[in-house]
Amino acid sequence: MRAALAPCTYWWWGLACLTLVRLVLAASIPLSPDEAYYRIWALAPAGGYLDHPPMVAVWARVGMLLAGDTALGVRLLGPVSTCLATMLIVQSAWCWLHGQVAPEQVRAGGLRAGLLFNGTLSVGLGTLVMTPDTPLLFFMALLLWGLVGACIGGQRRMWLLAGLATGLGFDSKYTMLLPLAGLGLWLLATKEGRSWLRTPWPYCAAVLALVCTVPVIWWNAEHAWASFAKQGGRVGDWNPAHALAFMGELLGGQVGLASPLVFIFFVGAVWLLWQRRSSFATLLLCMVALPAAVFAQHALGARVQANWPVVLYPILALAAAQVAWPWWRSAGFVGIGLAGVVGVQAAFMPLRLSPHLDMTLRQMGGWPDFARSVSARVPEGAPLVADEYGLASELAFYAPERVVLGAEPRWRLFSLPHPACGTLAYLVLSHKRAGPPDDHLFEVLETLPEQARTRGGIVADTYALFHVRLRCPAPGQVYGAALLPGRGR
Repeated sequence: MRAALAPCTYWWWGLACLTLVRLVLAASIPLSPDEAYYRIWALAPAGGYLDHPPMVAVWARVGMLLAGDTALGVRLLGPVSTCLATMLIVQSAWCWLHGQVAPEQVRAGGLRAGLLFNGTLSVGLGTLVMTPDTPLLFFMALLLWGLVGACIGGQRRMWLLAGLATGLGFDSKYTMLLPLAGLGLWLLATKEGRSWLRTPWPYCAAVLALVCTVPVIWWNAEHAWASFAKQGGRVGDWNPAHALAFMGELLGGQVGLASPLVFIFFVGAVWLLWQRRSSFATLLLCMVALPAAVFAQHALGARVQANWPVVLYPILALAAAQVAWPWWRSAGFVGIGLAGVVGVQAAFMPLRLSPHLDMTLRQMGGWPDFARSVSARVPEGAPLVADEYGLASELAFYAPERVVLGAEPRWRLFSLPHPACGTLAYLVLSHKRAGPPDDHLFEVLETLPEQARTRGGIVADTYALFHVRLRCPAPGQVYGAALLPGRGR
């Protein structure tokens, strides 16, 4: 590995520059609604949340401690952790290929794995926006590094690192269970795997992983298993009449999120894993094939969200280290360029596109100006309220001078202050949500002029504004209202 480092210096400088560019873009792009929502998580620490485990909140909280309650603070660990994950994948590839191919091919294989990992659109965009996939990808890379160290390098204690990475990956997103099931399959079904089961190390790793998951399990047990029920409930979705459309969406989503050229390398990597059948190649194949089979089975009767298989991208990037096609640099740089185009459009809008064509406009466009405009329309000191978690979270971040209330069932699960019944506030309601204000939640006192959220003169969305009184919930009514933490309040 030391011999491989010196000729690769310019690649490390390139990775450092790429990380710096990502940090600049992350600081320049307004928060998306989900990111603003995760910021609320970071300011209301808990062992779990309705939508996901808590690691994305930890990631955002650490970044905010270092860079303040800003967009850069929320996203800071995205580019940093991706940089570290890249280094782990490169070193894992070097260790795997060492002794199998010539030193020059070892160097090229490691760099190929790192570049293709960064060339996926999901990783490129995941460094610019904070999502649960951001920490998940880092812990997947750490898991692979631990497995390479144990199974290839003979360092048995690396199983403990693999166990730690597995537990923290589960704390990031529940899809971590799928490659873990593939690892379990390899341990049970192969001679090399069963030889490990005759040692204490995999069991110690499992205990360590289980300890890491205790906060998530504990939180769910105290909240009627809300998060497990929400995510696990999707397994029951079943509409086989649309199986062909769902399968097409699954395949098309992966071609898009991996970026087309990188996707071809990933397919080639799986083929080579199947052909070579070495012990570690079989391990990687199990960790890819079993989750892929689960996603394909689910797509026969329900929609598979495009980002679910992203958990496999570090494994596929590592496997692609052995795919020695000469155009790997082009594949990686094209993917990085595509992510850069999206990032520049989100930050500076050089292309004037409609909301139907511009995802960055729909998700991120115009939030700071919109929040200021709404705040200027209502009397001084009056609170704002929204019954949509993303909208309420955006107002809490970009209207720091206002008290912002969230009114929705999910807020009952947060350790946040709750407003008194009968509180007077101004309801902001997106026109994308059907119908008037919910009369179970609000008593409408007055209707005010509509407000538009725009960027560069192009309307991203329009919103109705109402003067309302919060109703007291009827017995058995499931909804909650909370005072959301703003900046400087």
